[in-house]
Amino acid sequence: MNPTIRIPVPKEFNFSVNLDYLARSPDECLYQIRDGKLYKAIPVGSYQPLFMISGDEPGYLLVQSLDDGLGWSVEIQEEIIRYVREWFDLDNDLTPFYSLSQQDAILNNVVNRLYGLRNMGIPDLFEALCWGIIGQQINLAFAYTLKRRFVETFGTNLSKGDITCWLFPSPQAIATLSVSDLAALQMTSKKSEYLIGVAQLIANGKLSKEMLLAADNFKAAEKMLVSIRGIGPWTANYVLMRCLRYPSAFPIDDVGLHNAIKSVLEMPHKPTVAHIKELSAGWTNWESYATFYLWRVLY
Repeated sequence: MNPTIRIPVPKEFNFSVNLDYLARSPDECLYQIRDGKLYKAIPVGSYQPLFMISGDEPGYLLVQSLDDGLGWSVEIQEEIIRYVREWFDLDNDLTPFYSLSQQDAILNNVVNRLYGLRNMGIPDLFEALCWGIIGQQINLAFAYTLKRRFVETFGTNLSKGDITCWLFPSPQAIATLSVSDLAALQMTSKKSEYLIGVAQLIANGKLSKEMLLAADNFKAAEKMLVSIRGIGPWTANYVLMRCLRYPSAFPIDDVGLHNAIKSVLEMPHKPTVAHIKELSAGWTNWESYATFYLWRVLY
């Protein structure tokens, strides 16, 4: 019987609030949620076993393997902990963000209502880029539908009893495809080209998470991303938020962000980008979290 890994969580963390966020779409296939527990395949070295994550013990996330045959070496346990901490953004101290929100007309009630929500990440760069590309200029429901088709066509799955979780396709698997291979998914030709192009860059070693994190600053990383065909400012900032954890990432042109601000402030019309720049003047180095919380107002 494998041991339970106990991962301490910050005081500013609420497992159920994060679970509610993860449960947004019935088309999600990379993990399952059952009876307040989260099931996911977590890559640990050459293993990709199924795990159950729960918040049953106050102050901790509990991680248990569904595969009794997995040897739990120190290295594997460390990799599991690293992945979960990154996924839930547990190493980020939200105290300053919560402090500034109390004086902010937009964030005050939103943060109080969603206290304990973390910017749930996408640790894998290829997955983050694909999700950003797939979500361009379509609604969230259809984006989830397209992602599910993409994953279930080109990915693999793991099952234990009635729990099945899919693994996101590798860039190597997508790099060799043609646009016609994606046609049945109802993906536009352009998006198909972008997905294959990004896969080729990563598979050929021309793009990596390490390269982006080694950039001199946030703007340099953004510039690297927008130089890639199919990656505009919105997609770049989405990836910088969700995967690379740049706190200043700010997809300021995002329609969802505009609608959320309109809703929170009960405005008759959506704010202009210039107005949003004024409203967000106090969010310096917390633009990413402010955006994530405001998205949660609508999605």
